[in-house]
Amino acid sequence: MTFTAPQIDYAGLSPIITLTAGVVIVLMVGLLPRAGRWTCSVLTLGVLGTAAGLAIWQWGEHTDLVAGTLRLDELGLAALLIALFAAAVTVILSVREPAAEGAGHGAFYALLLGSVLGMAILSMSQNLVSFFIGLELLSIPLYVLCGSAVRREASLEAGLKYLIIGSVGSATLLYGFALIYGTAGSTDYNEIAQGIRNGGLADDTLILIGTAMAATGLAFKISIAPFHQWTPDVYQGAPTPVTSFMAVATKTVAFIASIRLFELALGPVEASWDGALAVLAVISIAVGNIGALGQDSIKRLLGYSGIAQAGYILSGLVVFDEFGVEAIIFYLAAYALMNLAVFVPLVARERETPFADDIRSVEGLGGSRPLLAWPMTIGLLGLAGIPGTVGFMGKLFLIEAAVGGHFTWIGVAIVVGSMVSLAYYLRVIAAIWMRPEPAGAGAPAIAGASPEAPESNSAPGSTHGGDSSASRPGSTHGGDSSASRPGSTHGGDSSASRPGSPGGSRCWLIVGVGMLCAAATIFFGIDPSPLVDWAANAGQSFDPFAG
Repeated sequence: MTFTAPQIDYAGLSPIITLTAGVVIVLMVGLLPRAGRWTCSVLTLGVLGTAAGLAIWQWGEHTDLVAGTLRLDELGLAALLIALFAAAVTVILSVREPAAEGAGHGAFYALLLGSVLGMAILSMSQNLVSFFIGLELLSIPLYVLCGSAVRREASLEAGLKYLIIGSVGSATLLYGFALIYGTAGSTDYNEIAQGIRNGGLADDTLILIGTAMAATGLAFKISIAPFHQWTPDVYQGAPTPVTSFMAVATKTVAFIASIRLFELALGPVEASWDGALAVLAVISIAVGNIGALGQDSIKRLLGYSGIAQAGYILSGLVVFDEFGVEAIIFYLAAYALMNLAVFVPLVARERETPFADDIRSVEGLGGSRPLLAWPMTIGLLGLAGIPGTVGFMGKLFLIEAAVGGHFTWIGVAIVVGSMVSLAYYLRVIAAIWMRPEPAGAGAPAIAGASPEAPESNSAPGSTHGGDSSASRPGSTHGGDSSASRPGSTHGGDSSASRPGSPGGSRCWLIVGVGMLCAAATIFFGIDPSPLVDWAANAGQSFDPFAG
């Protein structure tokens, strides 16, 4: 007998190899005594940029990797590029993030890269085993990142909630996979579909139960109602840069993975799951939009908004055709731009005011910080689907796909949901442009801390977020003596409000990222053809619809 070495396509695996090496390198560099925040952040951006360049280099390649467990095509690479962009923005926002300071920038960014690595595997998976490995590799670092602000009770609670709910979702998904494998006799997507067709298993009870459990597990990850309960709490409690990454990248990759699973492996039982997913889409639209109406926390508002947005995107999945896939990809890219345009100013504003993510933090922003006000305004208008933004074009394509797939009632739900969403999006916009800046808005506070509660270790007579103890030797403002060190920005550092400070709204890098996302939101709303062509290219590469 002779041993035949497996063929390894190093070029096709190059983005995954780069991210894997990046996790190790960033973690080790972070342990060096002279490695500061900028060293780790620039190195992480270099890893993300290299992975993005390699992904673009492999664009147009259609091949199976790792004995067919992964598929290299434009569909997976599109999801990976969106995730890499979201991660790069997160790195920029985390340079002076208290959670990253406390955990250590090397460990913080290594966890972020580990999550992106899981996203790369998940977006390319066409096997149940690689799917689950990618999902867990994506999720476990996020559990830690959500609770990385260890001195904040809300962050620890968010990490614990996400861990528990995520574990329940993963267990449900895994049990569903076990039923599908036991019935179809394979973990490979193509062989599962072939086994269902050849064995006449489309109505088999175990296949249907396995499909339902897999859908339930994914619904937890994507925040589909009624499996959404964790989302607003985790969004609010997690450090805001981490929340922005979760809101964009996790949703993008989970939807792309769902496309492969449901439309490739479970395509033969499409008649059994499309109606159920359509109902979940409408429920998510209703629950998300209604739940957001009474929220004063902008992060909770965006959490409920994300539930509604997941319902919009899910409508493209139930259509089960090429145009539905293209509409999903287009809207996921649009959603990333719009959401980040809102989160970037929110991160900066949290570090300038004592109001954390409360709506009061953005009151009067139009007069005092117009370069932050405009990106947030444009992002919110895009999420609402106002004409002239990419959000309008994205919803138009989803409605067209739903109507073309004989799900007109979902298209109506998208229109009605968008109308309802104007109530809470315009409420934030009105606070930005039509209300005066509240008293004390210039006093920086610990990012994410309660706007009402003073620091428990503040000296008598001190003010929340701006107390003089931050400048006394040995002071532990927020539990960390770094607040008293020159240049430190542990939550309440006054550098957050100094012109040119990396922690403040006038930092050219933060402002530039916000303006870039806002400009792209407008540009692709006026001329969507480049993004349409990109999404069409990715959708047409998917096996069931490949030309």
